[in-house]
Amino acid sequence: MPKPALRSIHLYPVKSIAGSGPGEAVVEPWGLAGDRRWLLVDAERRQLTQRQQPALALAHAQELPGGALRLTAPGRQPLTVEVPASGETLPVEVWKDEVEAVPADPAAAEWFRGYLGVECRLMYLDAPEKRRPIAPDFCTPGDTVSFADGFPLLLTTSSSLDALNSLIAQGDHADEGPLPMDRFRPNVVVDGTAPWAEDGWRRVRIGEVDFQVAKPCARCVVTTTDQRTAERGKEPLRTLARHRRFGDRLVFGQNLIPRGVGTIRIGDPFEILG
Repeated sequence: MPKPALRSIHLYPVKSIAGSGPGEAVVEPWGLAGDRRWLLVDAERRQLTQRQQPALALAHAQELPGGALRLTAPGRQPLTVEVPASGETLPVEVWKDEVEAVPADPAAAEWFRGYLGVECRLMYLDAPEKRRPIAPDFCTPGDTVSFADGFPLLLTTSSSLDALNSLIAQGDHADEGPLPMDRFRPNVVVDGTAPWAEDGWRRVRIGEVDFQVAKPCARCVVTTTDQRTAERGKEPLRTLARHRRFGDRLVFGQNLIPRGVGTIRIGDPFEILG
């Protein structure tokens, strides 16, 4: 087996829509630079994701120099959205968290309304260092997170995906497999480890940056959404329910909290520290 190494990096500038796969990324205390700093909310300012709107899988956000976005989606003209100037914030709901965020230009709201056909608004996280603390049971005081579900980064491994796809091939919905890694929307993917070995990790290092392994990632209906067609099936939740149930959670991947800052690059060595 080759030495463990970083296989790929994934950034999602807007939570729950397609992002990019850069060759390197800067690790900040609250996640990868540029990752999930923008959030789409509904008329009640609650997070709007692929859980409610699978068509978001087909929208794409590219981060431009300075943090601006270039938005594209089927049937819509591309739109550039500038980072809003610091100003009045509004509370938005991300899971059970109330987070202050800055409204984006109204043109972005109109663009997304035209695409989804529902009332919505694009919001920007202006101060990730202070806006949203991580759940205290899994971190140290002062740890914060962007608009990600709960933790700064999500790690998955190629070997565990291979193992999961082998299980799917033996099940009732084998025709849905093999599934690509994009179903799980990770930030970092690692090669060269044993299947499911990540269950036992507590601290890891990618390149020169250390991370705390906070907790396994519980999976939801988004994983059943084909990221290229927005169609939904039964897998991988059906197979995870049979083979990867931890209490009431169906688990794939591990949530990470940075314990340092720096730049990670594809090919960087991956080390298990504990």
